[in-house]
Amino acid sequence: MKLNIIFFVFVALLSSSVTAQDSTITRKRAPKKNIWEKVYFGGNLGLQFGTSTFIDVSPLAGYKITENFSAGVGVTFQYFRYKDRLYELQTNVYGARVFCRYLFYDNLFGHAEYEYLNLEAFDYIVPRRVDVASFLVGGGYIQRFGRNSAIVGMLLYNFTESYYTPYQNPIIRIGVNIGL
Repeated sequence: MKLNIIFFVFVALLSSSVTAQDSTITRKRAPKKNIWEKVYFGGNLGLQFGTSTFIDVSPLAGYKITENFSAGVGVTFQYFRYKDRLYELQTNVYGARVFCRYLFYDNLFGHAEYEYLNLEAFDYIVPRRVDVASFLVGGGYIQRFGRNSAIVGMLLYNFTESYYTPYQNPIIRIGVNIGL
């Protein structure tokens, strides 16, 4: 009987030392993300040749603030030329934009953008340059290909359409983003 009590005490002491915590084990921390892992680049490139020539180069850079929310900036350059037997028109449009996007699902997002363009107005005999501000809101679809790249399609609506606005509602944009 005495042997059973000693054995019981020995097992109790042994089991309590087994469940003790080891202070030498440290918790692994998640690796810090490089700031460039949250940056993405992309934009639109549009080309049309013939009687009407249209070239659009609109690069952008964005930053993922959270997994679902990002914001960024972009620039726009457009060249337009129309030429037939009787008439010839040639002009440049340039400007900048700031935007934000919210990813609702894996492939669907909302998009809001403020764009400021400088373009030639032809409402008088002598063309003049005018500034046009646009507030565009809409949504889009992301089709990923590869690990960090995607084709992005958007359908936007200009809520501040004016006489000089170069777009007709709705506005359709298709581009590529790298790092998204």
